[in-house]
Amino acid sequence: MPPSSESSVPQTMAAMVLTGHGGTDRLVYRKDVPVPKPGPGEILVKVTATAKNNTDRKAREGLYPTRDKGDVTSFQIGGTPTLTFPRIQGADVVGHVAAVGEGVDPARIGERGLLDFNLYADERRDINLTPDYFGHGADGGYAEYIAAPADQFHTVENRELADAELAAMGMCSYQTALHMLNVAGVAPGERVLVTGASGGVGTALIQLCRIMGAVPYALSQREKTDALLALGAEAVLDRSDMQGFTEEIRELTGGAPLDAVMDLVGGDMTDRFIDAMVFDMKRRTTYPRLSIAGASAGNLTEIMWTRIYLYQVQIFGVSHGTRAEAAQLIAWIRDGRLKPVLHGAFKLSQLHEAERYFVDRTKDFLGKIVIVPDSEWASHGAGFALAS
Repeated sequence: MPPSSESSVPQTMAAMVLTGHGGTDRLVYRKDVPVPKPGPGEILVKVTATAKNNTDRKAREGLYPTRDKGDVTSFQIGGTPTLTFPRIQGADVVGHVAAVGEGVDPARIGERGLLDFNLYADERRDINLTPDYFGHGADGGYAEYIAAPADQFHTVENRELADAELAAMGMCSYQTALHMLNVAGVAPGERVLVTGASGGVGTALIQLCRIMGAVPYALSQREKTDALLALGAEAVLDRSDMQGFTEEIRELTGGAPLDAVMDLVGGDMTDRFIDAMVFDMKRRTTYPRLSIAGASAGNLTEIMWTRIYLYQVQIFGVSHGTRAEAAQLIAWIRDGRLKPVLHGAFKLSQLHEAERYFVDRTKDFLGKIVIVPDSEWASHGAGFALAS
C-alpha cells in the first residue's frame, strides 16, 4: 500500500466467510480475516453497505443446475469452477476508498462510490460473458474491506443518498435490468410486462422503463399494488390469479398485445407470458420479445417451438451486462433519475438472520436488503434497521 494509507488500514478485518456449499451454517463470521492489499490498478474500499442478492443464496446452496441434476454446484462457465472456498460473498458494494495500489491516483482516497460487480474477462473487457462477479469468483463485500479495480469503482457524491440507499441500486440488479431492456430493443411507448416486480431487478425494471419511455405492467402480489404503482407501474397484475391473465392484459391495453416481457420467474408462467404477446399478431409492429434473467418459479418450461418460430418470438437470455450500461446507470444515479428501493438493513454479523428473512419475505417486502459491517452500523445501518 502507498505511504498515504499505511496508518489508517488495519491488518485484519471482520468478514462473513462462506466455507462450502450448504445452509447458512456454512457462513462463518470471523474477525481475523487478513485485509486484502490493492494490486496495480486497484483500490482498497472500506465497505459501508452491500446489497443482498438472490444469487448469493443460490451460489451458497449450489442451486445452479448441471446436466446431472443431482449435482450441487455453482455455475461453471467454460467448465472451470471459480467459486472456491473460503469465499466472501456480496456483489453490490458501497464504500469509501481507503488505499490505492500502484498506478492509481492517491487523490482518490476518501471517495465514496458504488462497485461495478462484474469480473470482466481479458478477452472481452466491455461486456461480461463469463458471467462471473465479485462475491463468486473473487471476494466480495460481506466484509469490512474489499480490493477491486479502480476503474470499476464509480464515485457518487450525491449526499442525498445514504450509503445503504446507494447500495440498494447496485449493478447486480440494475445493470441486469438495463441489459434485459437493451437486448430486447425496448422502445418508447412499448408495453412491457415486468415479472417478479417487487424484487431488486423488478423494481429497477419499472423505473428504467419509465426513464426509457416504455410502459411497465407489473406482475406481483396484490398487497404490493400501491407501492408498485407509486414506483411507476402502469398497472399491477396479481400473480396468484393467472387464470384470466391474457384477458386481463387485453383489458389493460385496450386489446393490444404486450410488446415485450422481462421475465424473472420462468417455470410454467413463461408460456402464459408468450400468450400475452401473440394473441393478436395483426396489431403488432415489432417482433414479440422475451428477456429472461431468472427462474424463481421453476427451471423447466414446456413450450411449443413451432409457436416460437411461427410467431417469430425472440428470446434473450440475460446475465450481467456491459461497461457502457454501468456508466449509464451511474449517470442516472448521479442525476437523481433513479431512486433507491431499500427495504431495510442488517448487521454483517446477522447475515444468517438476513438470509432467512430474505427467503421468508414478508408481504410488504419491496426492493433490497443491505448488509452493513458492524463497525459501520451506527453511521450507515441503524437508520434502516428492520423492526423485529
